Amino acid sequence: MRLTWSVSTLELTQPFRISRGVMASRAAVTITLVGADPTIVGRGEVVTSPYADLSLDRIEAQLAVIHGHCGDDGADLDPVLAEVHPAVAAAVWSAVAEHRARAGGRSLAAHLGVPLPDTVPISRTVGIGTPRSMAVEAARLAADGVRLLKVKTDADRTESARRLAAVAAAAPAAELIVDPNEAWTAASALGVLADTQGLPVTALEQPLPAGDRDGTRELRSRTDIPLIADEAVHTLTDLDRLDGLADVVNIKLPKCGGIYRAQEIAIAAGERGLEVMLGCLVCSSLGIAPAVHLASLARWCDLDGHLLLARDPWTGLGGEDGVLRPSGVAGLGVRRREEDDPR
Repeated sequence: MRLTWSVSTLELTQPFRISRGVMASRAAVTITLVGADPTIVGRGEVVTSPYADLSLDRIEAQLAVIHGHCGDDGADLDPVLAEVHPAVAAAVWSAVAEHRARAGGRSLAAHLGVPLPDTVPISRTVGIGTPRSMAVEAARLAADGVRLLKVKTDADRTESARRLAAVAAAAPAAELIVDPNEAWTAASALGVLADTQGLPVTALEQPLPAGDRDGTRELRSRTDIPLIADEAVHTLTDLDRLDGLADVVNIKLPKCGGIYRAQEIAIAAGERGLEVMLGCLVCSSLGIAPAVHLASLARWCDLDGHLLLARDPWTGLGGEDGVLRPSGVAGLGVRRREEDDPR
């Protein structure tokens, strides 16, 4: 198989702020795999991330190494992909999996042996801003039909409560997943929950630092609101460290190493009594698409990264109204936007 890649820039509609920083754009690397039949192509995407220590130079250097190990159907890739950044591995495994699926004339979900729903409800994310600006964004999303909002916030207890109250008032029919990205302590988390009693908070996503096991255990013992482990889960073995610490695991393909690893973790989580959220980074529809094919294994799908872009270079998923509608065609089910817009 022959591996090639190209680089582009993804611009966001507006700067996106979480507790760790602000993003206005990021580089995206599109990976393509072609075998003996040039009509069968597999594709994947990896995006740069300062938080994950993933620069464009690092991505391209690792892809150059992988390029020399591409055998038939990706059969020789396991050892080399185990040594590269998991986000790079995830993009390559996406391309391998799509190639295999397309060669068999099947959707990626069928290749994985799981059903592909006709519709996949997703959360839409409201980045950190003033309570008023977040309310405006929440109202806009609610008007589009969105019924699950993921609300970003930071360490400020008073502002967090004000943000949540403003979002809830602006989108009264929506449920809220609150995501401080590890910014809280057990005490501040309990304080925010006390300040926002009665609001439709349906889950807390990684409210405390992943290493704060005692604080997380205390918080979970004092609230019935489900806790979602995100930064605390990267690999299959991490599930064994979550006993008493989480109700749900957020599985992100760039974090765990790709579609096959994600499926393993989702199945193992269910065996341990944990529910699954499928998460994403800010990326294009190409980067979102692999996780969509695991939607039948998840309680929640936080797969809206492509909807934060000013222009998504790929199409085929939708989601503006809070619902993805996968096509079910062979492979990932996405295509370049130019194929729809010949201009």
